[in-house]
Amino acid sequence: MAYPRRPLGSSNLNIPDICLGTMTFGEQTSEADAHAQLDCALAAGINFIDTAEMYAVPARAETCGASESIVGNWLARQPRDKVIIATKVAGPARSLTWLRNGPLAMDRANIRAAVEASLKRLRTDYIDLYQLHWPERNQPMFGQWQFDPKAERGATPIREQLEALAELVKEGKVRAVGVSNEHPWGIMQFVRLADELGLPRIASTQNAYSLLNRTFESTLTEVCHREQVGLLAYSPLAFGHLTGKYLADPQAPGRLTTWPFFGQRYAKPGVAPAVASYVELAQRHDMTPTQLALAFVRSRWFVASTIIGCSSLAQLESILAKLDTPIPDELLAEIDAIHLRCPNPAP
Repeated sequence: MAYPRRPLGSSNLNIPDICLGTMTFGEQTSEADAHAQLDCALAAGINFIDTAEMYAVPARAETCGASESIVGNWLARQPRDKVIIATKVAGPARSLTWLRNGPLAMDRANIRAAVEASLKRLRTDYIDLYQLHWPERNQPMFGQWQFDPKAERGATPIREQLEALAELVKEGKVRAVGVSNEHPWGIMQFVRLADELGLPRIASTQNAYSLLNRTFESTLTEVCHREQVGLLAYSPLAFGHLTGKYLADPQAPGRLTTWPFFGQRYAKPGVAPAVASYVELAQRHDMTPTQLALAFVRSRWFVASTIIGCSSLAQLESILAKLDTPIPDELLAEIDAIHLRCPNPAP
């Protein structure tokens, strides 16, 4: 099938509305299966691939960079200009001491070292979209939901981060820049400083967005629309919760049962009732819960691309086979009714 394509923010990147995520590559997913997934995605018209220097997930010194290397080994066999590669530089606050010997400031030296290492692993001389994986400054992230001014810490000024990225763009090593897990204040600082100083504008922010977490709508939709920043929506299935499999069996195989510490964002009292409501809604409309969850995210006008990540080729093929599902207005109204009753149980 042909996936809709659209410009990413104000950049010159033209991306499909589906992106293949790779955080399982090198941990849950072997290189052979990963290459089969990449072949399958490309054959289907999905030429947008997202990775990160810290992947595979969960982050470990032994697998750090594995996802980029696996993608790079595949990319070396492809026409480079036919594939859009996005990757990310990790910041502090995640205790990844094996990366660049820590601490992981988002300063010029660290950003440059990270780019050079990513280019080598990806076996390419440029990165299409280079993203700051999360803010260096104090922010609630990954299941935290309250800003705490008492947790303030030193951070590289956003201006310095943009200046470092500008050098890489000027050198041709990066085509466009973006952020991830950002908040309204951060987005506005990035675009304001870019405009004032003639530095590269961020093209995108990669944030969690799903039926269980629609906080983007009330905090960032207007900002990103007015400032031409595209949303790359990750975790559209909420770490597997929106497939419904954990309702029937809390110990069903998956990332959350293999690595329970990933459950912080979803270990909240409103998650199970909300999931049950969406599963029931999907069944009434002759859809699978996965179909409903992905179709909802893809239907949103502010989502530039929806990132899907699969642990196996079979899983990817199953998702792609049912991905083209419309969301009529009456179904959206029912989704909104559940959302108003169970708002954002997993921010």
